[in-house]
Amino acid sequence: MSRPTVNDIAREAGVSLATVDRVLNARPGVRDKTIFAVNEAIARLGYIRDMAAANLARSRRYRMAVFLPDGGGQFVQTVAAAMEEAAQQAAATRTEMTLIRYPAGDTHSLAALLAGVDPDEVAGVALMAPETPVLRDAVRALRHRAVPVVALASDLPNAGCDHFVGIDSRAAGRTAGVLMGRFLGNRPQRVAVLAETMLLRDAIERRRGFDEVMLADFATVDVLPTLETHGATEALRRGLAEVLSSTEIGGIYLLGSGHRALTAALEGMGLLGRVVVIGHELTLHSRSALQSGHIHAVIAQNPGHLARSTLRVLRAKADRAPIDEGQEQLRIDIVIRENLPD
Repeated sequence: MSRPTVNDIAREAGVSLATVDRVLNARPGVRDKTIFAVNEAIARLGYIRDMAAANLARSRRYRMAVFLPDGGGQFVQTVAAAMEEAAQQAAATRTEMTLIRYPAGDTHSLAALLAGVDPDEVAGVALMAPETPVLRDAVRALRHRAVPVVALASDLPNAGCDHFVGIDSRAAGRTAGVLMGRFLGNRPQRVAVLAETMLLRDAIERRRGFDEVMLADFATVDVLPTLETHGATEALRRGLAEVLSSTEIGGIYLLGSGHRALTAALEGMGLLGRVVVIGHELTLHSRSALQSGHIHAVIAQNPGHLARSTLRVLRAKADRAPIDEGQEQLRIDIVIRENLPD
């Protein structure tokens, strides 16, 4: 059976092709009664619009803006590079991307940048940021101006974003818990937990999942309160030294960035390779640390998939089209020295 066309819709609704075109493209000048009749005909016929062809015919271009923190974390740099590569590939579908860096941790600056987004120029926005009241308000204001907003890598569940692109952080934390418990052998041990900041939703969810598994399956392991470093190497070294001065630890769970600072601190303390270290995200440094045995395992996501999915989701939201949930589901990868990808 052939797919229904706009001609079929016009006949079914008893209107002209020009009227169908105006309804499909939400142009003014059509009575509510006529709009209802056209939409009813679309539903009866099961018409699915080919947005790619329609946009090509209109020479529409999708201009997306992606906001990333300007910090020196290797994962953010990896995502930035992946976004640039994904944008090159998406050019064939008339998608353009502008990558905008904002001061890391400064959500007021980010909110100001979002307030300056022109809905007539930008078809969608993606951002990686901590969820704060000022950012929530900025996202809601942007969506009120009909600009789709996607949370990238770290969710913003209370900001009202259109979609989240990234792995399930709670499941990633649970995975880290299983690995930590099995590497430690379920012996009485203490585990230190390090985070750059607990304002990021992914850090909160990872810690939650980690604790769930440790409490349920590895009750002999004592997990210490999270030490926030705020990206400062000296804060990490000093905090870790304070923990070690009062107790012995068998493992360290690194919730986010900071692989380089952590391995440097452990080397200075003579503990490199002597405690179990579980971290997140495969970067140049975490890869090197895995190869040398200084990190035992990394829970990772594919940054290329993350970037491509971000642009696909934004394009679908701009078109008000359904999202292929299976295609956009990011997989949680467990990487150890023995299975390091080339």
